[in-house]
Amino acid sequence: MLRGVNLVSHNRMKMEALRTSLGALGFEQVQTYIQSGNVVFRSKESSAAKLCEKIEKQILSDFGFTVPVILLTAMEMGVVIKNNPFLTQAGIDSSRLHITFLSQAPAPSAVQTLAKLPAEADQFHHSRKAVYLYCPGGYGETKLSNNAFEKLLSVRATTRNWKTVNNLYQMATELE
Repeated sequence: MLRGVNLVSHNRMKMEALRTSLGALGFEQVQTYIQSGNVVFRSKESSAAKLCEKIEKQILSDFGFTVPVILLTAMEMGVVIKNNPFLTQAGIDSSRLHITFLSQAPAPSAVQTLAKLPAEADQFHHSRKAVYLYCPGGYGETKLSNNAFEKLLSVRATTRNWKTVNNLYQMATELE
């Protein structure tokens, strides 16, 4: 998942060009989902850190800007979906669910700082490399933004809505 692409006029890229760019790295079955930097692919490389570094360098070379990359395997995405604590709560509107994916598990001391976030009507649960969000007023209105999580946790973050998370998981499992 790429953070911050195709937002208004910021970090613009066509998904066809992104697929070509990642194909040049030797990735197989490269597919994108919607226009916001969601990519699934197969790779022989097993190190997420090495893959993220390669992708970031390739995007800088091909598109001229730097974007953070957060990578999960299909199995990891499945675990994130399965462990969503909001799925067992009554009255939850799934169209208001989001997952903020973290580049790595934050330090325990940083996790304690999450209590400082002004959640108001929004709810969140942290679990290792994911923050589960329920934003009844919509994600655009929440204070629980990528920037807030990055500042408090000192890790990179990118958020996807529940529908996108499930679609990416389905696409990834179809590659296996």
